[in-house]
Amino acid sequence: MRTVLQRVHRASVTVDGEVVGEITRPGLLALVGATHDDGPEQVETTARKIADLRILHGERSVLDEGAPVLVVSQFTLYADTRKGRRSSWNAAAPGPVAEPLVDAVVAALRARGLEVATGRFGAHMDVELVGDGPVTILLEV
Repeated sequence: MRTVLQRVHRASVTVDGEVVGEITRPGLLALVGATHDDGPEQVETTARKIADLRILHGERSVLDEGAPVLVVSQFTLYADTRKGRRSSWNAAAPGPVAEPLVDAVVAALRARGLEVATGRFGAHMDVELVGDGPVTILLEV
């Protein structure tokens, strides 16, 4: 799994003019992508890293702070741009494989007691955020 974590003051996801997920106080925006061979081990490690990484102010984690997380599925994290001018998406898991994995990351975060908002899988989403720092971390699991 690949995850881009951004420390934010607030963030939201809108689909067709409707806000489907938002965090209104400081926390993390997690853009999560899955590849073909991801499974429970990658889900657990990703959720643990999101919850425990000390990237909030004062070297605190979202778990330490009780801070919210907005999780947005992001297959484009597996874009291959090495050749030509058109991205290849072959490394991204197809929707029927990726959706349950992203849902499992959300469930694992909630099982840790975190407040988690989400986007809508497979939808065209408008993602708004007010970055803090900026702090952006790439997780490869």
